[in-house]
Amino acid sequence: MLDTSILIEDLRTARHEGRIRSIAGLVRTSAVVLAELWRGATLAAEREFLRTLARNHPILVPTEKNWLESGQILGRIRAAHGFAPHKLRDLHFDVLIALTAHSYGARLITSNRSDFEMIHHYRKLRLEIW
Repeated sequence: MLDTSILIEDLRTARHEGRIRSIAGLVRTSAVVLAELWRGATLAAEREFLRTLARNHPILVPTEKNWLESGQILGRIRAAHGFAPHKLRDLHFDVLIALTAHSYGARLITSNRSDFEMIHHYRKLRLEIW
């Protein structure tokens, strides 16, 4: 499963195009990733990319359990790191993406090393950093 960071970098610079094409197996996307991307899509080409992504790849959706666990993990992160509410809000989607990937047994590919390695400390993930 590709994280938002990978897709944004690839849309802007084609940085990961070759690596994405070489992924063996089923490439899935997250409803949370799509929501993040739609929030920032300003160009017609970006919106068309998102429609194609949603049409051609299975969309994984956070479960009720994922939502509840995300709050618990964020509470533990707040207690351990003292993050302000705005940082926790920023992390919430990343935690949901991570938990969704974990629930489906999917490998999560990201370039957001710091946030996802921190999340990995609280929920072990099949994490690949590009």
